[in-house]
Amino acid sequence: MADLKELLRSLARNAVRLDIGTGEGPIAGRFGGVPDVPEGFRWPRFETDTYLDNEVKPRPLAFLAQFDCAALAPLDGDGRLPHEGVLSFFYELGSQRWGYDPKDAGCARVYWFSEKAALRPADFPEELEAEFRLPALPVRGRMERRFPDYDDAAAAAGMAEGELNRKAFETAYSMTAGKQETGGSAHRLLGWPDIIQSSMTVECELVSRGYYLGGSQEIPEAELREAERTSLEDWLLLFQLDSIQRGTFSLEFGDYGRIYFYIRKEDLAARRFDRVWLVLQCC
Repeated sequence: MADLKELLRSLARNAVRLDIGTGEGPIAGRFGGVPDVPEGFRWPRFETDTYLDNEVKPRPLAFLAQFDCAALAPLDGDGRLPHEGVLSFFYELGSQRWGYDPKDAGCARVYWFSEKAALRPADFPEELEAEFRLPALPVRGRMERRFPDYDDAAAAAGMAEGELNRKAFETAYSMTAGKQETGGSAHRLLGWPDIIQSSMTVECELVSRGYYLGGSQEIPEAELREAERTSLEDWLLLFQLDSIQRGTFSLEFGDYGRIYFYIRKEDLAARRFDRVWLVLQCC
């Protein structure tokens, strides 16, 4: 038990807990509404069909949220995010791609606009459906210390599936995490994800290399083992957005799911937000 508690403490990461439309703490950004963008901004589009429309065509992404990087700076314990400008997130809600197909590239986009003073409210594209024009809600942020879920902890410890005793891990987790918030909606920047299905970093690494993970494509053993060995160290959670219910407004990702924006550490450090990869998980 002591070894498991020490493992968890060694893997703890700083995060920014986000409360959308409620909560305490300073305003860190906004969910929904229209994004603030620089002159000449081209609204992102993704060529796809949707669950309700079988026509494959370019479709505007929905604007999810934007964050004031200066407001986030005091909450970013490791200083990973930019400390100026605005960080904005978009996702194509009609198709809700899962991220296991290399062709999903572009279904989600992240922009960092370094000069906040130069930004102005955008106009929605005419073809963006009304249900994807999300209501504006304030986002409040607070510092948080996060510990990995079972799958990520096992991967970090180099253990094969089932090798880490789950019951012992859960006991050590509850003793180590203490008052860490669990359950309910979980929105955050950085830290560790709240996993619904399984660890996602190997998926991010393999799909970014061009491997389709939704079927029977064979992955070379050496590539798979290399991804398993390095992906947890290379890839970070950038933004986790849970399903949202506020009054009459509801946003669901699959069945009670979440979306996760991942990015390589080196790309985050270099501010290459165009290289994010999105994963959707649900029950």
